[in-house]
Amino acid sequence: MAGNSKRRGAIRQRSGGNPTAGSGGRVRRGLEGKGPTPRAEDRPYHKAHKRVQAQKRAAATSDGRRGGSGRAGAGGRAGDRPEWIVGRNPVVETLRSGVPVKSVQVAERIDRDDRVREILRLAAETGAPLLEVTRLELDRLTSGAVHQGVAVQVPPYEYADPDELLQDAIDSGEPPLLVALDGVTDPRNLGAVVRSAAAFGAHGVVVPERRSAAMTAAAWKTSAGAAVRVPVARAVNLNRTLKAYQKAGLRVVGLAAEGEGDLAEVADLDGPVVLVAGSEGKGLSRLVRETADDLARIPMHSGTESLNAGVAAGIALYEVAQQRARSAAAE
Repeated sequence: MAGNSKRRGAIRQRSGGNPTAGSGGRVRRGLEGKGPTPRAEDRPYHKAHKRVQAQKRAAATSDGRRGGSGRAGAGGRAGDRPEWIVGRNPVVETLRSGVPVKSVQVAERIDRDDRVREILRLAAETGAPLLEVTRLELDRLTSGAVHQGVAVQVPPYEYADPDELLQDAIDSGEPPLLVALDGVTDPRNLGAVVRSAAAFGAHGVVVPERRSAAMTAAAWKTSAGAAVRVPVARAVNLNRTLKAYQKAGLRVVGLAAEGEGDLAEVADLDGPVVLVAGSEGKGLSRLVRETADDLARIPMHSGTESLNAGVAAGIALYEVAQQRARSAAAE
């Protein structure tokens, strides 16, 4: 019968009632909002969160393999931490060129051809630490690169201070000759400029701290060891550094295809000079153009739009060296 609390499945109600039941109690609290839904990456059990965490672990592992806590300048960018050069030919070229080497790693039971024998000989001659490791360990150190059983670790490059670079040039007893690169991002171009600077007697090279090529292993190799003799400085603000050089008496000569005259026509190249080369695509930035005392072009046959920074700087340095030689002969 209806209302019979003794029937099967019936629930006996208590006389006191439940003060928390109803729209003002548990139900209302259950309907309260819990805030915006977290992003998928922030939800611990979501696959997107797990994917992000896996990427972070992989990045941390990769940094550790590259040398871990190498010098941390400029946000840990390339050129501020040790790098690995792998492969028999690249390792031979690195040791031949005099690039500073932190260690030489050779796999156990490697087939010792002429290149491997030369690597062992050069490592012994230069005093580079030589370590024999398993192929599995070499795979781990080089992040799975095709190493052919050999690898060398190059230490982080120690950049000079722009002001100290200028002072050293002044103290040399010669008219200061510096090269600045504006927006050059290819490390091989930087290496080529350093090599030309050494060949024609420049006192150093200046690059911006950001959005610029760094002295990576590729730059070291292209310089053919010249980076040991020619310092490279990093400027926080290249345009401000150029203005400081102007105040110190240096003439700022920018290399630009639309320059007012040919480089050979620029006066006082036998005096204190800083040559500025821009990127092959964009050339010199607006601020550098406005700061330069001269904008000079390198004569070229029609149809050739531009030269890369390495070639342009080499030609300009040769012209400066020629003018200085003629000036010295006239005296």
